[in-house]
Amino acid sequence: MGGLGALASALAFTSAKEQAAAAEYEKATRGDAPLKITRVRPILTNPQGQRLVVVKVETSEPGLYGLGCATYNQRPLAVATAVEKYLDPFARDRSAENIEDLWQNAYTSSYWRNGPVLNNALSGLDMALWDIKGKRANMPVYQLFGGKARFAADCYSHASGRDHQQLDDSVASKIEQGFRHVRIQLGSYGSSHLSSKADFKEAGFGLPRDSHMDPGPYIKATIAMFDHVRNKFGDEIELLHDIHERISPMDAIRLLKAVETYRPFFIEDPVAPEDNGWFKTLRQHSSVPIAMGELFNNPHEWVELITGRLIDYIRVHLSQIGGLTPARKLAALAEWFHVKSAWHGPGDVSPVGHAANVHLDLAIPNFGIQEYSPFRDSTREVFPGCPTMTNGYLHVSDAPGLGVDIDEKLAAQHPYPDDPGFWKPIRRRDGTAVRP
Repeated sequence: MGGLGALASALAFTSAKEQAAAAEYEKATRGDAPLKITRVRPILTNPQGQRLVVVKVETSEPGLYGLGCATYNQRPLAVATAVEKYLDPFARDRSAENIEDLWQNAYTSSYWRNGPVLNNALSGLDMALWDIKGKRANMPVYQLFGGKARFAADCYSHASGRDHQQLDDSVASKIEQGFRHVRIQLGSYGSSHLSSKADFKEAGFGLPRDSHMDPGPYIKATIAMFDHVRNKFGDEIELLHDIHERISPMDAIRLLKAVETYRPFFIEDPVAPEDNGWFKTLRQHSSVPIAMGELFNNPHEWVELITGRLIDYIRVHLSQIGGLTPARKLAALAEWFHVKSAWHGPGDVSPVGHAANVHLDLAIPNFGIQEYSPFRDSTREVFPGCPTMTNGYLHVSDAPGLGVDIDEKLAAQHPYPDDPGFWKPIRRRDGTAVRP
């Protein structure tokens, strides 16, 4: 009995110690930590001609705050509501230091998760906490990730035109600016202007502002575009192209096989996320490098593509997947399977989000390329410390944190337009909706 009693006493002591440790940890995450979150709020502004959502996390240390990007241009008001009504009360009085713990609990606090609205809201909080962490450490965020693996992020820029002459002028201007990688498009995504709209207009299906796109003319024009640009500008320039999921998987296979001879740097989003099962077939028919993931929300969409070596570049939108915390893990997974990064960097990412892209670009070993969209002068005024472009390379400052601030008075001078923001409907000739 003595032995059992001693064991029971030891177990009780261990349990008491564990309970005390758990209580101390809970105390640290719920309000008695040296640095607490006092408020989480969205800032809505439009200096870039896009509905930007920036999250500001304020702390118990006077003057110390962080900024994160939560921009979801097509549903910005839903994101702002999620931040204001849900993340703010959830995060208040919690430690601003335990980023992983806060991310995990905020992610599951809605019970249902993986949606773009909640992921963007969470990204704003997450990036802002990394910004705060860098400011407290007096280091740029890339130093917190292990320091630089390169001096800057090599970028690609967008060149387009309604015909070959306009496209030539656009490509030439990008080369003159120092870009070594250029994405080429005839017209808009899917080159909707290349086929007649007569039948579409006569049908009267949808609204007049809806656009029209048929795969046949698009595929033919895209092959001719690659042939023209490669012959005119030679092999020195790297060429990229975005299908934007607007053709069938079989048409995508046909197109990739046809342009293989022109050595694309990559073809982006050849099929929709719903068609991930086609990548094995696509891989068997073409050696063209594939970039995928702009519309991805959660790991279930990319893990098999990476571990199966079915893509070459992972192209997620960092705020769409929940911020820097999950993006670092994604980059580490991709590294082991020789998949490189190509984070989404369009105009509807705030300068805070672009800075987050580049801080990660600088630190990871498997960086591939960074999409670049230039900032307007008005955007640079609202966001002091914007990343800077030099000779095709994107740089961030060495200021502590993400290095980007916001002038809220100037931001308020750029309100959203009345149009709440929708992705423009695309249709086939008979009016059938086309998924982006």
